[in-house]
Amino acid sequence: MTLRSLIRHETFLAILLVLALVVLSWQSDRFFTVANLLNQGRLMTETGLIAIAMTFVIATGGIDLSVGSILGLTAILTGVFWKNLGVPLPAAAVAAIAVGTFAGYVNGLIITRFRVPALIATLATLALYRGLAEGISQARSVRGYPDWFYVLGQGEVLGVPTQLWILLIAAVVAAVILAYTRWGRTTYAIGSNEVAARFSGLSVEGTKLALYTMSGFAAAVAAVIFVSRVSTTRSDMGSGIELDAITAVVLGGTSIFGGRGTVLGTVLGLCLIQALKNGLSLAGVKGDGTIMLIGIVLILAVLASAIFERSGTR
Repeated sequence: MTLRSLIRHETFLAILLVLALVVLSWQSDRFFTVANLLNQGRLMTETGLIAIAMTFVIATGGIDLSVGSILGLTAILTGVFWKNLGVPLPAAAVAAIAVGTFAGYVNGLIITRFRVPALIATLATLALYRGLAEGISQARSVRGYPDWFYVLGQGEVLGVPTQLWILLIAAVVAAVILAYTRWGRTTYAIGSNEVAARFSGLSVEGTKLALYTMSGFAAAVAAVIFVSRVSTTRSDMGSGIELDAITAVVLGGTSIFGGRGTVLGTVLGLCLIQALKNGLSLAGVKGDGTIMLIGIVLILAVLASAIFERSGTR
């Protein structure tokens, strides 16, 4: 194993994560316990699913700011389809996920067909989808789901939270696709040089359309898990989750300009953020202090990545 393969952003993040776990475990004896760590895995699943899909989107040089609104829209539709329209809950969840996926497709269509910059397009649909969620809900929440539905967000399989298995499977599948398939190579090529990728005969528009659709699907699945975990639906669900996902992706080493990034880096960034939030909270640090520290860690990680890249070790 060469120095080139050892010194990379993911290695730096892994070391930083281990150091954070050690230091935080000294601050509170409740932090480094199996029960607490598994619970943190449960809490970060929704953001994690969105961040994994966001890795692909940002690797193309794009961005999706609407995922939080898609989550909220899917969540409220799950409850409305089931409670108000009388649709069986499994079918209601599938129908709501289909709507969320279509919302992602609409994002991709606006970006690829009408050449609207991703930042502007998804900023507009962020407001559109959130407005739809609020209009449909009329400020009313939906409760009283059957007990079997809570297995998805509150249950366990082999002692591990159900949704954490979903996150792990999604991460492995996404990592393989991004690293070893033609679709993954196309994603990197678009982010590196979209014009060159188009002249090389790669399906630039088709890939981007599929990626934004996948982003909508990930947010929609996260919404159903979220509803199962908190036992209710509200139109404001998912507010701000897009920023958490983007932070995890950028912290994980994915270039905001495209062409570089890994799912492993995103997962490490996600774990580091969640560890800091939980550990500092248990240590008695206030929320604003935690946000400041996460910002400092993000800056240090980005600087380290830039140094590695310039030195030619990445």
